[in-house]
Amino acid sequence: PSSDCVMAEQLCLSDSTCNATYRTLENCVLAKTRLLSLDNDSRVRCLNAELDLGNSSLLHCRCHRRMKRQEHCLRIFWTVHSSMTDGYFNLETSPYENPANEEHWKTDYNKLAALVSGKNCNGSQLAGDATNPCLRATHVCNLSKKCFRLRTDYASICTKGAGSEDVCDRRKCHRGLRNFFEKVPEDFTKRILFCPCQDEFCGERRRKTIVPDCSFQYNTKPNCLWLLDSCLEDHICKSRLADFQQNCQPVDMSQDGCSLHNHAACLQAYMGMIGTPMTPNYVSNSSVEVSLWCTCENSGNQKEKCDQILGMFESNKCL
Repeated sequence: PSSDCVMAEQLCLSDSTCNATYRTLENCVLAKTRLLSLDNDSRVRCLNAELDLGNSSLLHCRCHRRMKRQEHCLRIFWTVHSSMTDGYFNLETSPYENPANEEHWKTDYNKLAALVSGKNCNGSQLAGDATNPCLRATHVCNLSKKCFRLRTDYASICTKGAGSEDVCDRRKCHRGLRNFFEKVPEDFTKRILFCPCQDEFCGERRRKTIVPDCSFQYNTKPNCLWLLDSCLEDHICKSRLADFQQNCQPVDMSQDGCSLHNHAACLQAYMGMIGTPMTPNYVSNSSVEVSLWCTCENSGNQKEKCDQILGMFESNKCL
């Protein structure tokens, strides 16, 4: 069976029986998306279609975080696993390939970092390098053409409208951030986002990495349940949330507080949330605490569920 959902779909569509079953399931998902009520016969047909696809290569297919047709791949995954989110807030399985199975770039980060650490032509250290790790990580990024270009791209999109009555284009800003975190090697992105700070000046630079005025904050904090609904309507956000829940699952019994004991995968999943409707960020310049920009006030009888969503970030021992 193909592990890539796009290839698995092509295999399925070339088989008349699988094709018909898959088209039926697509219509079922479409009806659910439009909140159309299905009669009993239709519900049975949808359930049977999902069970029938259990024998095809589609059931076990996954997507890659950096693949070209990522959104298409994720749409296929959620079509096949549509019942997984029916009434659930906890998404059971990440649609993404295990990070260990994905290719990791060989980068020239260490070579560029050595250049930044060296003396400049005047014999003095680069400004702020010794005391501000976030500034140092940015200097290293600036020496890499790809890192510099994609960081400049999202920064310019996310700061448009700043200081004027125009609001920034949040959707474009989010897309620019996702581009940066998907296309630039983690050697660069992790050091920029998770740089260790000892003072507030450094902490402010770290907090502003994602240009929070555009990507993170609204004028007023929306309810976290609204944020979740926005996320579940978006294939990329829903997928990143499932990945985050799988890789950053806190467990009290565990020594490190993390079920998978894989902090690299958890940090990767956290970075995947940036540039989605559920974009997290640091809450202040003086701590490493992170949160979503939302509140659980006025949640009524769904207060517990709302607290759970907020708690995934605010009190996640694994993260």
